[in-house]
Amino acid sequence: MPPAGELIWFAAALAGAGTVAGVLAGLFGIGGGAILVPVFYQAFGLLHVDDAVRMHLSVGTSLAIIVPTSIRSFMAHKKRGAVDLALLRSWIVPVPLGVVAASLIAAHVSSGGLRGIFALIAILVGLRMLFNQESWRLGADLPPNPVRAAVGGLIGLLSALMGIGGGVLNNTFMTLYGRSVHQAVATSAGVGVLISIPGLFGYLWAGWDAPGLPPFSTGYINWVAVALIIPITLLVAPIGVRFAHALGKRQLEIGFGLFMLSVAARFFYSLT
Repeated sequence: MPPAGELIWFAAALAGAGTVAGVLAGLFGIGGGAILVPVFYQAFGLLHVDDAVRMHLSVGTSLAIIVPTSIRSFMAHKKRGAVDLALLRSWIVPVPLGVVAASLIAAHVSSGGLRGIFALIAILVGLRMLFNQESWRLGADLPPNPVRAAVGGLIGLLSALMGIGGGVLNNTFMTLYGRSVHQAVATSAGVGVLISIPGLFGYLWAGWDAPGLPPFSTGYINWVAVALIIPITLLVAPIGVRFAHALGKRQLEIGFGLFMLSVAARFFYSLT
């Protein structure tokens, strides 16, 4: 059992991460995993979790937390009539298929490999946030199938490998094809539901009987962390929704982009 001081810092770090993640879930339509995964990685280190499973546990636990957070955020946005339900219906199969593929990869990739994947995608996400221009367009409307289905599958794959809800990736896709940022954010909350539910079961399976897991873990999901963070994220997610419909987000995008680049640098450093 770790010393009491380490457990207190662990709980405090998780509470802070849950607050930020919940607000981001509503604000950007994301599940908050981009915040949770690096915080989990550090917090599990405080508890001396085996490095071979620490990153997998961080990603899987993040996806488990995103389930209720995304549902709460999606319902709040849906009440405002901003969700593109047609797009979500067209992704009911492709997005979960991408998540399943990610679970298969996670079952075989090393901790270092998973950190490298997270860092590479984090760089792309961070640069997109820093340099995004609302005037950038690839088309006047969303592309039809099979392009739309392929994009959904890719969003599911990359998001489940990172432990995120797919909001940043979907926001980019929708705004590049002429949709408003508010509709993109609202729809991304629904995308998070399509990613997190199969992701939860995928990481349960991928880590089943894995050695080195801490107590109260099933597969690559730690239920203590889930129990600590879910109430906080559910409480504060509607606050982010109100911000999303009331504020310009450019400064927040820049801050989030810088955060993602710093996380990428941290993970790349850990690989040296």
